[in-house]
Amino acid sequence: MIIVTGATGALNGATVDHLLERLPPSEITVVARDAAKAQRFADRGVAVRVGGDYSDTASLPRAFEGADQLLLVSSNDPGADAVSLHGAAIDAAKSVGVGRILYTSHQGATVGSPFFPADIHARTEQLLADSGVAWTSMRNGFYLHSLTWLAGPWRETGVITVPGEGKVSWTAREDAAQAAAAILLSDGEYDGPTTITASAAVTFDEVAAIASDLTGRTIGFSRVSEDEWVAGEIASGQAEQTARFLLGFYQATDQGLFAGTDPLLATLLGHEPRTVRDFLAEPPAPSAW
Repeated sequence: MIIVTGATGALNGATVDHLLERLPPSEITVVARDAAKAQRFADRGVAVRVGGDYSDTASLPRAFEGADQLLLVSSNDPGADAVSLHGAAIDAAKSVGVGRILYTSHQGATVGSPFFPADIHARTEQLLADSGVAWTSMRNGFYLHSLTWLAGPWRETGVITVPGEGKVSWTAREDAAQAAAAILLSDGEYDGPTTITASAAVTFDEVAAIASDLTGRTIGFSRVSEDEWVAGEIASGQAEQTARFLLGFYQATDQGLFAGTDPLLATLLGHEPRTVRDFLAEPPAPSAW
């Protein structure tokens, strides 16, 4: 059986949809904090277990029991000790004999990364390595839809103004979801850290050039100091804590932590992944974080 946490979210929910194209519902179970939010899966015959709050350690063994493979979504609880929460989930999985844990990690997972989630992912991967359970860490490239806010309001200003200029292999979340399903269906073919990225990485200057070509306008690029960028974000209404959190992304790009590419995603999809050009050609989405 494949058990999937976080299935009411966009990433793992799409992964379950892809699994259902290949497997009968009886071979899939989803775990959700609120069963009502997973009703669309129940309507298709998928078992729904209430759980998924990694701080509720007593509920986790019951939620994970019977899993040949467990797709473990990373915690997004603000202010929580995510590494400890992930450790509790890993311990629970081990206690009930889960065959393999698959974890939604991130490209550039590095202890001490200026982008704080990358540090969490690296520490979680170490817990997985120490657990004695077979594991796969899906190091997804930085999600393509994040360009909506990380490139700033360039449609209004005509300029991409950011405090970093390193390359990023922007990766579509929907492609990562389909890849996760393919990895689950491979039944152990991929082991340990597994990089899932777009086929090319681009700088923000190159994003500006693509935007110029698509819009017929001249979209410029301007690198500003970190202090200037943070001050501008605060002036536009962004909380300082959020601005400084996002600043870590740009610092990590300058260190090249999101610049790597890997052909695996295209192989798993059977076609080339979505690109920055594909994304920018679509109508703009809301820019809220």
